[in-house]
Amino acid sequence: MSSTNDITILKIGGSVITDKNSKDGLAWEEEIVRIAREISGFEGKLIIVHGAGSFGHPQAKRYALTERFHAEGAVVTHKAVKSLNRIVVDILDEEGVNAIAVHPMGCTVAKDGRISEMYLGSIRLMLEKGLVPVLHGDVVMDTEKGVSIVSGDQVIPYLATALGASRIGVGSAANGVLDDKGNTIPVITSGNFEDVKRYIGGSAGTDVTGGMLGKVLEMLELGKASSITSYIFNATVAGNVSSFLNGENIGTAIKDS
Repeated sequence: MSSTNDITILKIGGSVITDKNSKDGLAWEEEIVRIAREISGFEGKLIIVHGAGSFGHPQAKRYALTERFHAEGAVVTHKAVKSLNRIVVDILDEEGVNAIAVHPMGCTVAKDGRISEMYLGSIRLMLEKGLVPVLHGDVVMDTEKGVSIVSGDQVIPYLATALGASRIGVGSAANGVLDDKGNTIPVITSGNFEDVKRYIGGSAGTDVTGGMLGKVLEMLELGKASSITSYIFNATVAGNVSSFLNGENIGTAIKDS
């Protein structure tokens, strides 16, 4: 475990802060402002990770980056996600969060689509000094494929395990993971996953990283590896982000057992 414990990791999904059906990137800036204000009162060590939404998925799909290496496609997709990250970081800073952009493309190497190494020295120092690193889903260099898409949902467990995070929240556009009647499933573990898996779908809008099922699988693996519990909750509801940051357990808890 790292000496920078008591770290909270907050993911804000691309579906919360962008119109995922837009072809060229449309940010919902009012939502980002609201969320930034909810974050601004938090005083602990915090890492923010946000999804790419319509600033990355359409471009990755257009160039078929999940199937082949395409240099221009990698540049275009990275530029798109970077432009959303800039909007998010600028708004966070305006609302008093000392946010700093950290682009995975510049500090991460993947192997066959999975993160194999990530430089964390700067992130550790940022946390020690009260800065808030803001990462995002991105195109990263890949030793097997040339480049691959690494989702924010994959970044979270890597950071959580490497830094010894104590609390993880995944803000989505749904009230957690829902059953067939639209009710929130309170807890998902490796024990009941097969039972609830049939309810868990992909994503509304273009998503090249697996939607809700992808999130649940990443968090289950994290629970097995580290005994960390993650919470998937609705970040489109005013007050939920601050409730999570204030220690409330909301949405669906995902843990090993």
